[in-house]
Amino acid sequence: METIARDLHTSRSSVSRLLSHARATGLVEIHVRSPLDQSNRLQRDLYTRYSITSHIVPVANQISDVDRLERVAITAARLLGQFVDSNMTLGIAWGSTISAISRHLVFKETSNVQIVQLNGAGNTQSTGIDYSSEILQRFGTAFGATVQQFPVPTFFDSPATRDAMWRERSIKRVVDLQGKMDVALFGLGSPFASVPSRVYIGEYLEQSDYRSLSASKVVGDVATVFYREDGSTNDIPMNDRGSGPSLNILRRAARRVCVISGVTKLPALRGALAAGLMTDLIVDETTARALLESTPA
Repeated sequence: METIARDLHTSRSSVSRLLSHARATGLVEIHVRSPLDQSNRLQRDLYTRYSITSHIVPVANQISDVDRLERVAITAARLLGQFVDSNMTLGIAWGSTISAISRHLVFKETSNVQIVQLNGAGNTQSTGIDYSSEILQRFGTAFGATVQQFPVPTFFDSPATRDAMWRERSIKRVVDLQGKMDVALFGLGSPFASVPSRVYIGEYLEQSDYRSLSASKVVGDVATVFYREDGSTNDIPMNDRGSGPSLNILRRAARRVCVISGVTKLPALRGALAAGLMTDLIVDETTARALLESTPA
């Protein structure tokens, strides 16, 4: 009322009388709409259409994608404690989204929890160990867990090199552990994202790789395993050189938590849903609504 009075150059009491008259005559109706009502409706619609449990983060449309990611990451960090308990293995796919989550983790006392890295972080410029280990150690500290790193390149120069490396006992131990994870936590890499996915800006890909991904009609990746919008991964040459687990291995995890923000990642999200990669989705409200509006019921 103070704002209206100031704009109309009148008193607050006059505004109060005008509003009372308007309500009494039916000119004005006042409704309070809880953001939780909108979130609950979106959650039900997403479950009906995709059979996933969603966690909707209310955000204003006007905020930047960087702030949007931060708010979604905070929610994901707080929810993760509900998914991880003692005697579990948690698979982590490093990246911009998971890095943001790691900065907001809440401590939970557990026992016999293992954190396993799902894909290598090395490239021709760096081993990537500093980057990936910092993320993993934050999760290890938060859950009092043992951390199993995966000291291999993100992409090998040839499939034969990767196959040979996978036969090494030290590497095979980590690969076997990935196949036994109870919970998988991942973001979605996308070449279209406003907040760039690390694999697309961190000198992991060369121009020939980008041309190959474009020719394969790739829309996104999980743990640097690329897929199309229909969820398919067959005949994508880059996957033959990648270090991430196959999507079939990922789908073995009983709980698969995908965290995403920003409508620019919609193609990647639709592809991941088509591939059946997630059981839980943590997403901002704007992106969730855009997903439902962009896909047929």
